[in-house]
Amino acid sequence: MIIVPLKEGDNIERALKKFKRKFEKTGVTKELRNRQAFSKPSVKKRKEKIHAIYVQQLQQAED
Repeated sequence: MIIVPLKEGDNIERALKKFKRKFEKTGVTKELRNRQAFSKPSVKKRKEKIHAIYVQQLQQAED
């Protein structure tokens, strides 16, 4: 359960922002999206490889 402590006189909007940030960090929505459709392990590995190549190229471009 996510708890957002409020101080006296705090804005509700700020509390909502904090709640949303904490909720995003838990990864619940990401997990739900991943579970909606099954993807084969080979497809996952391929995507991870492509992402790793992309990140490596970005790092090389910075240097």
